[in-house]
Amino acid sequence: MVIEEYIPEWLLKNLANLVFILAVIIASFIIAKIVDRALKTYFGIVSKKIIVDETVFGLVRRISVAFIYFAGIVVIILSIPALRSISLALFAGAGFAGIVIGMAAQSTLSNVIAGVSLATFRPFRVGDRVNINNEYGTVTDITLGHTVVNTWDNRRLMIPNHIISDQSIINWTIEDPTVIWPIDMGISYDSDIDHAKSIMIEEARKHPNVMRYEDIINYHPRSCKDEEIEVYVTECGDFAVNLRLFVWVVTRSIAYTTGCELIEAIKKRFDAEGIEIPFPYRTIVYKKDIMEEKEQLYREDT
Repeated sequence: MVIEEYIPEWLLKNLANLVFILAVIIASFIIAKIVDRALKTYFGIVSKKIIVDETVFGLVRRISVAFIYFAGIVVIILSIPALRSISLALFAGAGFAGIVIGMAAQSTLSNVIAGVSLATFRPFRVGDRVNINNEYGTVTDITLGHTVVNTWDNRRLMIPNHIISDQSIINWTIEDPTVIWPIDMGISYDSDIDHAKSIMIEEARKHPNVMRYEDIINYHPRSCKDEEIEVYVTECGDFAVNLRLFVWVVTRSIAYTTGCELIEAIKKRFDAEGIEIPFPYRTIVYKKDIMEEKEQLYREDT
């Protein structure tokens, strides 16, 4: 019994090509994994010795892996005569094909181009704390298709790169991590404004996260001592005099909790020292009362 009798003739003729194609696919997959792991290991070693930009490194690593897969596809195409002729025909009509492919993959291509742009111009980097899409979080990864943001409540946002490239981004980390954080408090019109302002300043100076003047000048040498902690009257509202406290905090990551703790401390001091925090007053007039009042006025007139 000869095994060739049970194998179709077309398969025997192309068996070598099929084995070669399978070998190329497996080799491309293995080489891509090896290169990816090697680059990750290399980055870990180099980053211990010098400062390496993780954003650019991630882009280079992904492009390297994509190039290996692309090279494997090209080798497979060139190894098959039929595909080789088709590829030449496509190359001859590359202009039209490019238009069709570009329209079909417009969103994907825009994400890739935007990803390269983000990694090149770097409005933010991996590890930066940013506000994107009305969300605050830390950038954990920038791929060719999307950017991953780990929010303050530990959610993972996968934002397409073309959306980010069209938005204004607040980067709390780049160049200077310090933050001026506002804290709003309202007091009644009968309360002493100067006393309330002194309480707010005292509580701010007690808080360990609020920067002292000696720390501020390390980041801002031209700062004045009077600008360390400031309180302003921002509005005479409908039912309260609104005060705004400004404090310096070393990073945005602790600014929110620092503000919450200061609000609590100031509220307790206000209560202890007789500074009233008013609430809105509403006067409700029922239609029935209005009609009775009109009837009474009518009777008095007549």
